[in-house]
Parts: sequence; C-alpha cells; structure tokens
Amino acid sequence: MIGQMRHIGIVTNPAKDPGFVVTKQLSAYLQQRGLTVSEQVLDRTGGSEATVAEGIRRLRDAVDLIVVLGGDGTLLGTARRVAGRGAPIFGVNLGRLGFLTEAEQHEMYPALDDVLAGRYFIDERVMLDVALRRAGKVESERLAVNEAVVGKGPFARMIEVEVYVDGQHFATYPSDGLIVATPTGSTAYSLSAGGPVVHPNLDVLVVTPICPHTLYARAVAVSARSEIRILVVGQHEQTMLTVDGQEGEQLRPGDEILVRAAAVTTKLVRRLGWSFYDVLRRKFHEAGLRGEN
Repeated sequence: MIGQMRHIGIVTNPAKDPGFVVTKQLSAYLQQRGLTVSEQVLDRTGGSEATVAEGIRRLRDAVDLIVVLGGDGTLLGTARRVAGRGAPIFGVNLGRLGFLTEAEQHEMYPALDDVLAGRYFIDERVMLDVALRRAGKVESERLAVNEAVVGKGPFARMIEVEVYVDGQHFATYPSDGLIVATPTGSTAYSLSAGGPVVHPNLDVLVVTPICPHTLYARAVAVSARSEIRILVVGQHEQTMLTVDGQEGEQLRPGDEILVRAAAVTTKLVRRLGWSFYDVLRRKFHEAGLRGEN
C-alpha cells in the first residue's frame, strides 16, 4: 500500500526507452505523489557487468518496489540480481511479447495506482540454482528465472548429453543440447524446443532436449525438489552453459552441471484479477497475428 511503498526504484532498458522519455515521465509522476524515486539503467554499454550488478544491488536494498521498464529480458536480468530481497518487481512491457511483465505501457499509470492503493498480490516464482562443477569443485554458481541450457556452439556437431535425476540415470540424448526450465520458463526456450506449457504454480521442473537425434525423446516434468545432473559425454568444442539466455560460460570436458530449485524466489507484483491463462491466451494470439514461432 502507499503507506508502505514510499521509495520506488526504476530499472530501465535504454534500448526500449530511447532518451529515457518513459522513465522521466514515470519518475515525475511518482514524485508528484510524494514518493522517493531511484533510477538504474540495465545496460552494459555505460559500464562493466560488475558495475551494473552493484547498482542493482544498491537499489534493491533501498526501495520498497522495483518498476522495470523494458520487456521480459529486462525483467529477467533484474530478477536475478534482486532475488532474496524484499522488494517485489512490477514489470512494464515496452517490448513486443511479454509473459512476465504486468502492464503494457498504455496502462502503466492506472496499474501503478492500483498497486499503490494496495490492490495487488505477490506472485512468487521458482528460480533455479545452477552450479558448474569442475574437477570435483564448484567453479561457478548462478540463479536463473527461466532456464539453464547446455548447448553446442554455432559450428559444433551434435553433442551427447547424459541426464541424471536424484542420482539415477534418466536418459542420454544425442542432440543440440538440453534445457532445464522452471514453470515460468516453460513459455520461453523450452516451448520453442517442443516442451509443454506449465502453470507457474506447479511444483515441477521441465527437462527438454534440443533437436534430439532420436524419435523417442520427449520433454519430461520432474519434481522441483529433485536435483538434475547434466554431463556432456565426449570431447566437444564450444559447448556452452547459459542461464536465461543472458549469462554463461564455455564448458570443458568432464564438467558437470547441477540444477535444482533455488532457495530464493522471484517476486512479481500482480493486480487483483490477474490470470495466467488470460496472459497465455492474449500473448499466443498476439504472436500468431505477427507470425512468430
């Protein structure tokens, strides 16, 4: 409620808001309502990734609500950096196709009025903890909102991926790679690879092979309490681990990827009456009209 939300953070994707026109208008609007506003640009051109990440961390520790101006990609990048903190995210779609954002640009102000008046709820989404283990030690660890992907490089041949669930060998896929997606990520890369659409409230993770070279391979839903271990078999050049299509690193022979539900969640602000099925129907309809796939 407005009595509780006194300090608002704005995270902007400058590619979606040239000249920061929308950002400036929103900042003025909020300040006219007596709120304090802090702004952060989600952009690497003006500084290093470490600088951007530190700016987001400072913002998350100081505000009661974070308004993200951009699209799903901007929201994903912000969500990974603010996970585990109290400030929820209100996404405004300035892009083409947003499943995660709460409002389109034309409805931003009445939607924010609802939120500031207390007419909202928090939609908590499962995140992934993605650990890269090399030579028996954890080399790196990342959070993901949508998915973790092990994939071949642009000129590499098909790779072979072994998948273990809770220590039990599940399958070996000769393929272009493998996706482990959250329910939130089921409408992203996993869907394009033939995976199912999963309601965000379901307690599952989706394992989807990418272009598998076999007729029997299908996407499989496993318990979100399971640990998934991925091993690339053989010597493959340019094999990559990526999270949310935004962060990643090259894999080496013998590397293992461990994926499990994270201890933290992404907190999204939703107006009362929000429905996943309404969003799904609307976005699929829009994509069909544009000829997207």
